[in-house]
Amino acid sequence: MNLARESIELLEQAARILWFEGTKHGLRDREWMALRFLSRANRFSRTPSALASYVGTTRGTASFIIGELERLGYLERKRSATDKRSVTLSVTQQGKKFLVRDPVNVLLEAIAVLDDEVKIRFRNTFRHVLDHSDAAEQRHHTDVCKRCIFLREDRASADSKTTVEFSCRLFRAPIAEAEVDLLCTSFEHHRQ
Repeated sequence: MNLARESIELLEQAARILWFEGTKHGLRDREWMALRFLSRANRFSRTPSALASYVGTTRGTASFIIGELERLGYLERKRSATDKRSVTLSVTQQGKKFLVRDPVNVLLEAIAVLDDEVKIRFRNTFRHVLDHSDAAEQRHHTDVCKRCIFLREDRASADSKTTVEFSCRLFRAPIAEAEVDLLCTSFEHHRQ
């Protein structure tokens, strides 16, 4: 029995839920992927080019996906206040409500019932697989800020209280504590 091959075959079967079940609710697989990503992306990654990178497509295809999601009322574009050439993408309230129908929720529910220790091992196993394949292909994947080499954490103590401030060294910008659990396409993990 080849456990690696068997694991990939099971992963392919789970991926079917992600890729082929989505059209039941009117969205194609890449549109679902875009909506999921943008609902969890940090402010630096809610751009058309970051979306193209995450989905693994061209900027033209990403633009088409964005247009479809906008047409359906699930997404909106906003011009950057600092750079009028830049656009920020945001999931609308209607889009957030629509995510309740996301086919991936079946997988989320199946994983949610596992013990926390099993969930952590499951997640860490996937991270290991991605890290290994990224190194082999000389690319990087998207992950949460709190695991990124660019995250800076400053602690200050005053009056027996400790405060923590976060910032991104890549973007040279402060990050709210709630943002460290969001996805970033500029993520780079710590090298071992």
